[in-house]
Amino acid sequence: MNDETEESPEEYNELERKRGERIETDPNGLSANEVGAKLDQGKNRMGLMFSGFSRALEAVGGISTFGANKYSPNGWVKVDNGIERYTDAMLRHLTKECMGEERDSDSKLLHSAHLAWNALARLELQLREESVKK
Repeated sequence: MNDETEESPEEYNELERKRGERIETDPNGLSANEVGAKLDQGKNRMGLMFSGFSRALEAVGGISTFGANKYSPNGWVKVDNGIERYTDAMLRHLTKECMGEERDSDSKLLHSAHLAWNALARLELQLREESVKK
């Protein structure tokens, strides 16, 4: 775009609004072309997940490593009927935990970590299926 056809930030936001698109803004109210502006208002703050759940994510990473060593790295993506099977596995780990068993007898890792891994696996598969449908 050259200077003659370039929209101002306000004009750009109005075009986005008319198209039904999300308007990117700076959380401090700066215009896009102001020094120090970062148009990340309303975007996921992924750092919160890593700082808030660091121990849990490390435990889930242990499940990924155990599974990769036992089966194959990322082979879980190709499991037939994955959503159903990971749902069942998640519920088995929840059941064991509810029965008072803290750790899985095979991996010796927490059932809650297995449960979280299976929840993430099924969510990932659901999101991948959803993105293919679009």
